[in-house]
Amino acid sequence: MNVRPETQGPTVLLAGVGAVGARAARQLVDTDGIGRVVLAERRPDQRRTALDSLGERAVALDDPYGDWPDDIAIVVSALPASGDGRLARVAIERGVPFVSGTEDADTIDELLALQPIARASGVSVVIGCGLAPGLSDVLARHAASALEDVDEVHIARVGTSGPASVATMKRALRERPREWRDGSWHEGRRRPTRELVWFPEPVGGRDCDAVASGIALLQRQFPDAQRLTIRYGEGEDSPGWRRAGDAAAWGAARVEVWGRRGRARDSIVYGVVERTAVATGTMLAVVAGSMLGALDLGRPAGPGVFAASEFLEPVPLLTELSRRGVKAATFEGVGGESPATSPRG
Repeated sequence: MNVRPETQGPTVLLAGVGAVGARAARQLVDTDGIGRVVLAERRPDQRRTALDSLGERAVALDDPYGDWPDDIAIVVSALPASGDGRLARVAIERGVPFVSGTEDADTIDELLALQPIARASGVSVVIGCGLAPGLSDVLARHAASALEDVDEVHIARVGTSGPASVATMKRALRERPREWRDGSWHEGRRRPTRELVWFPEPVGGRDCDAVASGIALLQRQFPDAQRLTIRYGEGEDSPGWRRAGDAAAWGAARVEVWGRRGRARDSIVYGVVERTAVATGTMLAVVAGSMLGALDLGRPAGPGVFAASEFLEPVPLLTELSRRGVKAATFEGVGGESPATSPRG
């Protein structure tokens, strides 16, 4: 490990410094109240580039599963999906909180299955810290607060944050879709289920397919809803849009929540457009900062496995994300006010 001078505050172990990890690292280093950021990355070139760009508060470690410094206070994972389950178990065994930005359905299920040992160990595991699942779920909870009850939530997302994210999205689009309908799970055969979804400009209309990714986290928060769906669409070359897999690629999410307000059935629609890696990296850093007490975003939940949207209150979280440049808006064909700054209801 390359040694840099000691700094005040808790130490973060950040596993993976690819497209998402590099952005999470910058956000963590720039957060007052966080001390060192230990970059655990097996690729020497990636590790060296990230270390050189972050200054005195960053140090390097070549194996996220090996020996850690004694002062690690939290583990933040920006690894490909296959690494999260193993790393979460190591963190729990060592009594250290764990934060993940994975968007892979099987990995999410694997992490949710750690609930008993996380509770027994007194450790918080927070998942769903990306664009969708992640920011989209936070917006769904925020919309729900303006309704008396919720009967439908529909989330759609386009865009990826690097090669690992591209692989995860392609796998999600190949596998059987899953949705919550009338109190039970329904798995469809993988066949064309495309639906034209309108995102805020400059993204506009995109064909999206039903997927299973993130639906389990959404159902935990809306168990009484009649229908919950998540759809993904791949990015493509067009004005203002880079090819999927480009670390600078734009992503977008649309969140549509239906429910009752008074005697009327009403809907609230939020949209967000941001570089996918930026949105995920910022979400990871903000959730980790809150867990460490470096950010005051309300009282978090206790030990166990949670979605980020369950673990923290939506308005303080959205406000902090907006302060860091990741802004959502009411969506009526064009962007409106940020719900983070102008909460409805």
